Amino acid sequence: MPFVNKGFHAKRPTDGGHKLPPGQYETQDFPVLTAGPTPRIPLVNWEFRLEGLVESPAKWSWNEFNALPMQSFNPDIHCVTKWSKFDTKWRGVSLDTLLEHVQLKPEAQFVMAFSYGGYTTNLPLADLRDGKAFIGLEYDGKPLTAEHGGPARLVVPHLYFWKSAKWVQGLRFMAEDEPGFWEDNGYSMHGDPWKEERYRADDEPTPDNARFRL
Repeated sequence: MPFVNKGFHAKRPTDGGHKLPPGQYETQDFPVLTAGPTPRIPLVNWEFRLEGLVESPAKWSWNEFNALPMQSFNPDIHCVTKWSKFDTKWRGVSLDTLLEHVQLKPEAQFVMAFSYGGYTTNLPLADLRDGKAFIGLEYDGKPLTAEHGGPARLVVPHLYFWKSAKWVQGLRFMAEDEPGFWEDNGYSMHGDPWKEERYRADDEPTPDNARFRL
């Protein structure tokens, strides 16, 4: 299924104030990339859930979620299609704050983010903790638009941006890693831009897949 790419203009190399991962270019725009229709979620129906390997699932309505402690975030973001954008301005809720509301079972090591519209993407739990990820509700001082994943988007800026699930509806905690939408279509299971983990063949060899990397 092809990407829809809107709003992308000329790219230019970084001026040296930031570091670009290998193979990336800086853009001043915020390109819109999606693999299907953009869902429009009425806020009265919106909810966010933490489920799976937790002692007791947690759920928030839109108003309840907005009552959680908010923070400002200014990460650089990197898309697998090779654009990078520096100093993006977000406001939202840290994953560390959300995790305070559930007790994870010891075997929980991985997470599947799931979204309105059916999108999914997998992540190691470690990539969501210790200030590494947040749920973004505002971008550049305004409510996050649906085209960019609003009303709420998972943002994991140290990984390629397909891991930052648009229209996020919740997180499911798992014992084993499972592929999400793009991972099931050949993209990396991890997506580290500094290692250029774009496709499954770029992932670090493991005992299970090393023989396929000969």
